[in-house]
Amino acid sequence: MAVAVVHEPARAVNAYAPLPAGAREEALRFLLQTAADAGVTLVATRPDGDGERRLGQAWPFPSPFQVTVRTVSITEGVDRVEARARRSLERLGLPRGDTLLVSSADDLAGAEGRALWDRLEALKARGLYRRIGFRACVEDGPALLARRFQPDVVELPINLLDQRIQHTGVLSELAALGVAVHATSVFADGLLFISGEPLPPEMAGHAHALSRIRRRLAEARIDPMQATLAYVMGLPEVSAVIASVASAAELRAVVAAANAQTPALDWAALQLEPATATAAGSSLQGRRISSAA
Repeated sequence: MAVAVVHEPARAVNAYAPLPAGAREEALRFLLQTAADAGVTLVATRPDGDGERRLGQAWPFPSPFQVTVRTVSITEGVDRVEARARRSLERLGLPRGDTLLVSSADDLAGAEGRALWDRLEALKARGLYRRIGFRACVEDGPALLARRFQPDVVELPINLLDQRIQHTGVLSELAALGVAVHATSVFADGLLFISGEPLPPEMAGHAHALSRIRRRLAEARIDPMQATLAYVMGLPEVSAVIASVASAAELRAVVAAANAQTPALDWAALQLEPATATAAGSSLQGRRISSAA
């Protein structure tokens, strides 16, 4: 289990806004300590906003965490990408990171893709990052990119509703190449948890399918969060499952669901059709786990 800490007040139900001075930082320290106590060893970060600096000021000591860092866009130039990857470590207060990930597969597919990858390899050779890789989705052809660039890690969206990564053979291909897979978007952006509110427009036509899946889980007396985590954590090719959390309470809910007894379910019967799954992957960005649950 890994976590991506959500720092934006909107994702924390504005919980940070009314807190007195210092309470926001204390809440982050408590979240990280809760993660450490739960045996979480990997924290995924991104370079936008002030999240890296906040994490750097809040690590428990000694810190038990390895950290995954994302690059900025190649549109800023390869020099800027390298400089920002170095700066990320400074902001995090770390001498080195575990993994540096190209933030978009499009950056590698473009004209400067090889130059970008050479910069990442140089940072790895200098010992600033232990592993390098990229983020992608099924439409990017991650196995093809992996054969071309030979990454250590590929981060992919994998969830119960969208099982294409598994059923198209991408996971097995990456495993054959010796690539570690980190799973993101494991809660399908909250689609299974929506209750009492309309679906986003692009998903409205699939309300019946989602209702059917929720009903099957209810009949099996399985919580949707437990089911989604059990599916992804049961994939042998996946080495880390990243859950976005905005508070220690959210993290405790995720950890409890992850540690629950694995349900005996027909996973294939709980997925959306491929075209629907594609829409699911782009909807409801930023939905909170606690409101979804």
